[in-house]
Amino acid sequence: MVGGSGVIVNLTVVYLCKKFAEAAFALNEREIFLPLLNTDFNIRWYNVFTIVAFVVANIWNYQLNRSWTFRGVSSVGWLRGLVPFMVTGLGALVVSQIVLVLLMNPESPMALPEHIFDDSTGLRTKFYWASAMSILVSMPVNFVINKVWTFRKSPKGSRVVLDSPAT
Repeated sequence: MVGGSGVIVNLTVVYLCKKFAEAAFALNEREIFLPLLNTDFNIRWYNVFTIVAFVVANIWNYQLNRSWTFRGVSSVGWLRGLVPFMVTGLGALVVSQIVLVLLMNPESPMALPEHIFDDSTGLRTKFYWASAMSILVSMPVNFVINKVWTFRKSPKGSRVVLDSPAT
């Protein structure tokens, strides 16, 4: 349930970022945001939009997981728990960015076909489908790592008893 709502939040933020960039700055998500020095590679606006969506969706997911899925497991403060949650999410973000680029890059063997995803309508927008697929690939790994690390049960304090010599 939490993961599903996080997917919706993520895709909504992706949509809003894309529409805002188009309306306010006449930007296309495939345009270059930052060229990587001395390489043929670039960070594109779609990478930026999905990173923004990742941050918003991960904060959303953290709060829902903390108050619902793993309620009563963690006794750490909100920010102290958020840090490992976000660090774990960075692994999922890297996986999702790799999948996103492979699906968006027309020269990739995994590229979504242009004749189907021609951006003529919302349902045929390549960026939306690539975003959704990249989330689906990274989501299960992210959940397992969070279950094992971020929301792990704290071990009960073990007591050490020192024997003292009888006097």
